[in-house]
Amino acid sequence: MIRFFMKTKMFRIMNTPLLLFYKKEFLTGYYYDEKVMGWLWAWKSVPFKLLGINRKLPWPADISVRIHNPKNLIFDHNDIHIFQSPGTYFNNFSAKIYIGKGSYIAPNVGIITANHDFNNLDSHLEGKNVHIGKNCWIGMNSVILPGVRLGDNTIVGAGSIVTKSFDEGNVVIAGNPAKIVKQLV
Repeated sequence: MIRFFMKTKMFRIMNTPLLLFYKKEFLTGYYYDEKVMGWLWAWKSVPFKLLGINRKLPWPADISVRIHNPKNLIFDHNDIHIFQSPGTYFNNFSAKIYIGKGSYIAPNVGIITANHDFNNLDSHLEGKNVHIGKNCWIGMNSVILPGVRLGDNTIVGAGSIVTKSFDEGNVVIAGNPAKIVKQLV
């Protein structure tokens, strides 16, 4: 019944005002075409956008998500669920973050592309891109540091600090600093 209603003209008209807040390309895909969750996330964020919270984001996000530069965040539009995890932090003002299709990011994860300069804390070092492969799972309270590359099917254990790359993928990494704890088949 819900899918039928979602295909009606009335449903499209009801959601037209969302185009004032989001780019049309971010209001399509799995969570909009196959489920109703995307629409609920979009409407839930509107009052906060009016208050200035995540106002510049062209897609719906939880009110506690922080993204420095939406243009430097590359992800599959079907994975809008990534930005519904509370407390996620995307430090990407000077480099890009690439998130592979089908990946999940748990609450309170930080992905950092630039650190402070140790010799002058008022400035930042040059940013380094972060690449997260396809079908990855970044566990709660983890931090991924500048320049890290995670291969496809990498699972990052909760609370891990990822300081180096794991290009090979198909692994579980955990700890501080993160290391391989299990190979995946």
